[in-house]
Amino acid sequence: MPQRFYDDDHNAFRQVVESFVARDVTPNLEQWEDDRETGREVWKSAGALGILGVRTPEEYGGGGARDYRFRCVVQEELARVGAASLASGFSINEDIVGSYLNELGTEKQKRDWLPGMAQGDVVASIAMSEPAAGSDLRGMKTTAVRSGDEWIINGAKTFITSGYSSDVVLTAARTGAKNGRPQLSLILVPTTSAGFERGRKLRKLGLHAQDTAEISFTDVRVPAENLVGDEGRGFHHLTAQLPLERLSIAWRALAAAEAALDWTVRYTSERKAFGTRIIDFQNTRFKLAEMTTEVEITRAFLEQGILALNAGEFDATLGAKAKWWTTELQNRVINGCLQMHGGYGYMDEYPISRAYADARVQTIVGGTTEIMKEIIGRDLAARHPG
Repeated sequence: MPQRFYDDDHNAFRQVVESFVARDVTPNLEQWEDDRETGREVWKSAGALGILGVRTPEEYGGGGARDYRFRCVVQEELARVGAASLASGFSINEDIVGSYLNELGTEKQKRDWLPGMAQGDVVASIAMSEPAAGSDLRGMKTTAVRSGDEWIINGAKTFITSGYSSDVVLTAARTGAKNGRPQLSLILVPTTSAGFERGRKLRKLGLHAQDTAEISFTDVRVPAENLVGDEGRGFHHLTAQLPLERLSIAWRALAAAEAALDWTVRYTSERKAFGTRIIDFQNTRFKLAEMTTEVEITRAFLEQGILALNAGEFDATLGAKAKWWTTELQNRVINGCLQMHGGYGYMDEYPISRAYADARVQTIVGGTTEIMKEIIGRDLAARHPG
C-alpha cells in the first residue's frame, strides 16, 4: 500500500536515526548482551543527535515535536537490528517518565530533569511493580509519609527497567487512604538519595542488554517538592498516562514483527533445502503471506492510533486493544519466522533467536493480555448497562 503515514520531516529524521544505529548500536549489540546492560555512551550519542527528547519542549532542551511519529521512526530503526533492549530503555525515558514530567511536572522538576534526559546524561526509571504487587497496584506496600518539607519513603520494588543504571526513579507509593482504599502518589527519587539501594541485576529470559533490577527504600528522604502531580491522585495520573505507554509497547511489537518478517523473507530466499529455495515451497509462501497480511493490517490500525494520539483522541480502551493484539501478534509472527530458519533460528548468531526471547515479555509488561481484555470488556459492558 502507498505510504502516507510519514512526511519529508520524518524521512529526514529517519536518515539521522539510521546513521546513529549503524555507528553506535549495531557494533555494540553483542557486547551489551554479554554485559547485561547498554553503555551510557549510546545514550549521550542519541541525545547529541536529537534522538532523545524529541517530544520534550525546546525550552527544556528537547526537540519540541509533539508528533509521536518521530518516536515511531526511532523504534522502527532499532527493531531493524534487533536492539529491543535499547528501545525499551529509551521508551521508559521518553514515553513514560518524560511524559509524566511534561504533563504533570512543576517548572522546577522540568528544568531539573528534562534537559539531562534529552541530552542522554540522565537515565530515568519508573517504579510501580513490587514483589507482591504487579498489575494489582492497590496491593502496593511502599509508603511515603510526609514529614515537614520532606517525604520519607520505605518499601521495595522489582522488575525496574534501567533500575541498575538510572539516575532518578519516578516512584509510586502509598501516601494515605480514603474510604478504605489506598491512595497513591508519584514522587521523584534521585538514586543518590541516602537509603536508596539497588539490589541484584535480574537475569531474564530475554532483553539481556536492558538492565532490570530490584530496588529498595529505607527511610529515604526527598524534598516535598519532588511530588509529581497531585498528592493521592496517583491512580488517576497512571490511568491518564498508561494509554501512551501501551501504544509505545504496541508500536515496538509491530516494528519487531516487521523486522522479523524482513529477516525471514531474505533468509528463505537465500537458503535452499532439497535443491529448492525455502521460499519456493508452498507452505513457506502461505505462512509468509498470512503473517505479512496480519502485520500490514495491524499497521493500518496502529497508524490511526498514532494519529489519534497526536490529536488528543487516544483513550484507555484503544490502548488496551492496541497493546494486547500487537504483542500477541509479535510473539506469533516471530515464532513462525524462527521455525522457517530451522536449526539456525535457535542460534544466537541470527537475530531471530534474540528477537524470540525478547518478545515474550511484551504480553506481560505494561499490563498483561488478560488485563487488556478486561479493560475492553468493561468498556463494552458500560456502554450497555442492564
